[in-house]
This record gives sequence, C-alpha cells and structure tokens, in this order.
Amino acid sequence: MHSTVKMIRELKAEEVRAAFERGKMQCKTTAEISPLDEIIGQGRALRALKFGFEIDEKGFNIYAAGQPGTGKTTTVEGYLEDVAKSRLPPFDWCYVHNFKSPAEPNAIRLPQGHAMDFKKDIGNLIDNVKKVLPEIFQSEDYANRKKAALESAEKQRNDLLAEISKKATTKGFALQSSPSGLLVVPTLEGRPLDQKEFAALSPDEMAKIAKAREELEGELRNTMHELREIDSKAKEALEELNRKVALYAIDHFVDYLKEKYSKIEEVVKYLESIQEDILDNLDAFVMDSDAPPPSQEAAIAIIQFFRKYEVNVLVNNEGVSGAPVIVEPNPTHLNLFGQAEKEARFGVLTTDFTLIRPGSLHKANGGYLIIPIQELLAAPFAYDSLKRALKNEEITIEDAQESSGVLTARGLKPEPMKLKVKVVLIGNPELYDLLYTKDPDFRELFKVKAHFDSSMDRNDENIAKYCAAITSVCEKEGLKHLDTEAIAKVIEYSSRLAEDQSKVSTRFSEVADIIREATFYAEKENVEYVTGSHVAKAIEEKIYRSNLVQEKIQEMISRNMILIDTEGEKVGQLNGLAVISYGDVSFGGPSRITASVGAGRQGIVDIEREANLGGPIHTKGVMILGGFLSRLFAYNKPLGLAARLVFEQSYSGVDGDSASSTELYAILSELSGVPVKQQYAVTGSVNQNGEVQAIGGVNEKIEGFFDVCKVKGFTGVQGVVIPESNAQNLMLREDIVEAVKAGKFHIITVSTIAEGIEVLTGMKAGEKQPDGSFEKDTVYYKVDMRLSEMAEVLKQYPGYV
Repeated sequence: MHSTVKMIRELKAEEVRAAFERGKMQCKTTAEISPLDEIIGQGRALRALKFGFEIDEKGFNIYAAGQPGTGKTTTVEGYLEDVAKSRLPPFDWCYVHNFKSPAEPNAIRLPQGHAMDFKKDIGNLIDNVKKVLPEIFQSEDYANRKKAALESAEKQRNDLLAEISKKATTKGFALQSSPSGLLVVPTLEGRPLDQKEFAALSPDEMAKIAKAREELEGELRNTMHELREIDSKAKEALEELNRKVALYAIDHFVDYLKEKYSKIEEVVKYLESIQEDILDNLDAFVMDSDAPPPSQEAAIAIIQFFRKYEVNVLVNNEGVSGAPVIVEPNPTHLNLFGQAEKEARFGVLTTDFTLIRPGSLHKANGGYLIIPIQELLAAPFAYDSLKRALKNEEITIEDAQESSGVLTARGLKPEPMKLKVKVVLIGNPELYDLLYTKDPDFRELFKVKAHFDSSMDRNDENIAKYCAAITSVCEKEGLKHLDTEAIAKVIEYSSRLAEDQSKVSTRFSEVADIIREATFYAEKENVEYVTGSHVAKAIEEKIYRSNLVQEKIQEMISRNMILIDTEGEKVGQLNGLAVISYGDVSFGGPSRITASVGAGRQGIVDIEREANLGGPIHTKGVMILGGFLSRLFAYNKPLGLAARLVFEQSYSGVDGDSASSTELYAILSELSGVPVKQQYAVTGSVNQNGEVQAIGGVNEKIEGFFDVCKVKGFTGVQGVVIPESNAQNLMLREDIVEAVKAGKFHIITVSTIAEGIEVLTGMKAGEKQPDGSFEKDTVYYKVDMRLSEMAEVLKQYPGYV
C-alpha cells in the first residue's frame, strides 16, 4: 500500500492520443483498396452463428447480442444470405376449404413452385365442370335416359291409379283431384252425387255408402303410400342417373389431377372431397338457361358458393433459390402469425379461408427469421406465441386475444402448419441476461448466443481490413473516396469510440455516419476526395449539433454561477470530474467536492445519499473510504470522526465510484489541514488498499476540465490527475494534444492515493513506520495527529455521537 517506487507520471503529448502512422498506408486513397467481402472483428460471433445455423436440433435458435451499431442485423442477414444459398428451397403452402368442417380450413404442403400450378389446376377443374355439366344435362342422350328412367315410374303410377279408380267405380265412387289430394265421391248412374241428392238418401243408404267409402279410403291410403314410394324411387333413380352422368362427365378431369398429385395424400383427399361436393350440388352447376337473371343477392350468393373451390396460396416459393431469409422489423402477433381477414357482407363482418393472410413465420418456414427482441417484447402476445410455435413446431393462425383466453366472436380455426425455422433474435446483452435468468423457456429455445464485440485490436491486419470496409461503404453508397489523412482521422475516431489506444471500434454504423457527413462537406467544396479536414469537420459538427447544454454549463462556470476554481489552494476542496449524458451526447464537466470533519462516531456521511441523490455504487465508493482510513490510521485508536462529503451545486442524481479518490483526497486535506491545489481536477476510484483504479469516460472528463480552463484562462500549471491504468484509454482532442505539447495543460497519472495526495498538495504522503506512526511533516502524519486528538476528545464525552 505504501510502495517506495514512484509511479507519478506526467504524460507526453504523444501518449494522450494514439495518432495513426500515415506512413503505414500503402495507398493514396481508398479507391486503390479492394472492397471488403467479409465481416471484420466478430470472429467469436461468426463462430457461434456458424454453429447455430449448421445444427438442426430443436431449440438451437440464436440470440445475437451486442451494443447498438455493431452491425448485428447486417452481419446476421449477410451471413445468412450466403448460408441460405446452399440450402434447399422450402415447400409451398396453401389453405383449402374443409368440406366436412368449413370453420377449420385444411393446410396443404406442396413441393416448391407447385402451389400456383395447383391453384390453376383446381380453377381449371371447376371451369371445366361448369362447362361440361350443362352440356351433358342438355344432351339428347341424357334426355332419353331420363325419359326411360321416368317412364317406368310413370307407368307404375298410372297402373296404380287406374286400379284404384276401377275399384272406386265398382263400389259406386269416383276419385277427384284436389289441392289436398284425391277425394272419394259417391256416384249415381256414373255421375257424382251433389249435396242435395246425397241428403235425400235414406239412412240405410247413407250408412252403406259410408262403410264402402271407409273401405275404399283405406285402400286409397295404401295406394297413395305406394305412389310416394314410386315417386321417391323415381327421384332416387333420377339422382343416381344425374350422379352417374355427372361423374362420367367430370371423372376424367379429377382422375387426371389425382394422378398428377398422387404423391401428395392431402391433395388426393381434397380432390375426392371436391368431386363429392360437386355431385351433391349439381343444381349449382346446371343452371336453367330459360330462368330469369338472378337478383343481386342471389348473384352474390352464387359467387360465395363457388369461393369454396378456390385455393388460397399462402406461401409461393416459385423461382426461389435457397432457403428464405426474412427480417421482421415490426414483430407484432399479426405480422408474425398472419390472420384471417374479415369483409363486410350485407352489413355483417364475415370471413372464410380465402381471406387467410400469411405472417413472417409462414414466409420464413424452411429458412431463417430475424427478429429484434426489443420490438418483439413490446408487442402484446407476440413473444409467448412465438415460443409456443417453436415448442410445438407448428404455426397456428388465431386471434391473439383468443389465444390469451379472452372470449371473441367465432372465427376460423385454420389447421396449423408444420414449422421448421431457425429464429435469430437481435438485441443487447442486458436483455439476453434478463431473459436467460427469468424465462426458462428462453433457455430451452435459444441455446446459441452470438456475442458481438464492440471493438477489435488495432493492428496492421485489422487496419487493412478496416480500410477495405471503408472502401466498401464508399462504393456501395456512392460516397467519395478518402485520402490518406482522412483514413487516419477515421481510424483515430474509431479508437476514440473504443476508448482504447490499442483498439478500433466495431460500431461501424457510427464510423460510416462520419464518412457520409465528410463526403457531404467534400461535395460542397467540389473536391475529388474526402480529406482529413472534412473528417475533422464532420466530427466537430456532429458534436456541435448536440452540445448546447455543455456550452451553457461552461458559460455558467465562466460567470461564476457554478463555482469552480482553477487556481489557488483550498483545504478540503477539490475539483471532481463527471460525465454528463444527454441522449446522443456525453461530455465531461468538473464539480466541486468538499469535505468537513469533526469529532464524532458517525464515520463518513454521504450527503448525496442522505438527500436521496446518491446511487448505490456511489454509496459503496464512499463506504470504501472508511475502510481505507481505518486500515491506515486506526492502529492504536478508534476512528472517531464525523466527516461529511458533498457535491456542491449538484441538484440531480450522482452515481458511480469514479469520484471516490477525489472524496478521499478532500477528507485527507481537511483532516491534515494541508491545502489542495485547485489547478487540478481529479478522477479515479479507490479500493481499501489505497490503490487508484480505472474509470470510464476518461476522455470526456479531461476535455471537460480543459474547456473550463480555457474559458477561465490558462495559467500553465492546470491539468488533471487520473489513474495510471487509464493512460491506455486516452484519445484526446488534437487541441488538447497541442496544449500538452506546449506545456499549457498537464495530464498526470497516479497508482495510489499516496501518490495522488503528493501531487495535489506538494507534500509527501508519508511512509508508515514500524511502530505504526508516520514520518513527520507529511500529510499522513498530520492526519494521524488530528485523528488522535479527536479520539481523545471523544473519551471525555462517551455519549457523544
């Protein structure tokens, strides 16, 4: 903890920005470089994708995880398109009418490119039937066969009627037709008795007639029953004749299709169902040519009747080579699973199988489906339905509310389609972790993680590929090519995005935006190539469009509305550094941190936490300070102090531990009474051993304090104190590099609190002696003495808090 080896180091200008060596370029412009035909910097992700796409086992779907801009979607789509070329094209799918249960249409799978032929074949079949049936039923042959079939029945009918009529005459009766059937009427001398004559008969004659009529009516009933049987048999015979004639007329059409599609059992069954339905509905095909034109309602009904013979092609892969690659940017339940649309008929919403529309799963069936996970989770019912489809390996078209148990109006329940698809979810690592830990189904269904890195090594091989990638963007989008200086600026900007001198960013979308904007400025100047100045301007303008808040804060500092000292010395006061983010811009800014101490047993009090403005990580950082002080100074006494830390003029939340070293310096200054030089701003976290640890956003923090010094006026001694381990992350602006080179601004790295307090106060921290005490006239000695005094005070007031 108290190494005697000094690690205090002031960085040179060449150490604060890793400038790209222009001499390494073997070309004058990107026009001389061949475009890149591969994906760079994502070896781990590509290896995972290759595995995920090659394995066919259930559940090995893929989650492509990475930060925005790393090219996940583009990479996956491009890689898939190459893979898909070598795969067999998928089947065609269609829906047809279910003649046994119309509300449950049947799904039929056909070989690739056959769905439209099948639709055409069924259409031709119905057209041929419509044409041939009227012709056959209007033919002379059919008329003769119909006449022959009916003549026999007519003769039997006439014979029966003649026989019963003869019996009636013999018994003194006549048969008369009426709307209610045959009537038995008594006769006299061959003519029917009228009412007056019948009334004039004697009672015996009337009784005799009544008895005879009763007997005759019994026989007549039997005769009528026989007549109905004759009529029924005649009707059956006529129907059988019609079916035989119709079957003879259409059978060869159906047999031809059954032979053509003999290997597809579902089609053969469907053709048999069509044939049976046609034979059951011959009247719809054989219209009376002498009948008046149908009404509008009747015409619509005829159209609706014939819709059941249509084929709804849901997926047509005719002309497709390889497996489909579908990207669904808006994965709602409807877009994924399709729907049965509704149409208004006579003021009522109705639907049928011809109104079924496909979703992305249907289109991707037999191939690959790419879905952004954030949009999927935001769409009601979509995620759960997708999991169900993958688990059951079938696509069910249903109302989303119905699938969730909500009662809805009765609709179609199409037969589910078999599903064979590889799903790739695109999202960030945080969502992956959340789903993996909270959703057991996710672990079973998405077993392959392809993690996209946000950076790659800045070596000669990768830089060559990076330049080729720049060429690809220029040629693909018709942008101006970059000269050597522009290439260097882009690579340096990429290292800045990666926040690492030895890395370049793989968030290529952001780099490409700079190239596009630089091309815009080059076109305005009407020059042939994009130069370094155009790239620099693009970067500056991008920042300028978003940094209004930063400039307002700097203005407030310059007018002393926000108090920041950049010269002089103060006890217990330092300039901390923080990163402020507003949407698309992040910038650094100094914040005054002060400490006050006194005798007490409260320890270190974080005012930000007490005011509910401090986050948990910041609170942890403050608590570590107590551990450091106890370990270093509580060797012979209790640590009896009450210290309070605060970010002055901070009115919003504070989190992170990057200010913990700054807070510790403030406490040490306040305890020792040794003033801190206000020319410095400080950042870095600290552990209980007093080691200063790396933090994030170091470039923004340094630039923020540099801009404040520039506003308030350079003195030649101003600078920042940062962790030594952050030196490798520096990719500072070029104006700061020039200021460092000119000695106007200083960047000092430290590894321990002891080194840092020495830089900030100009006084040695102090080595710990064998007896636990410290060297005299050092910061730690003064702190130790002050803590001893406070411990003695507390002994006199045992109840004091």
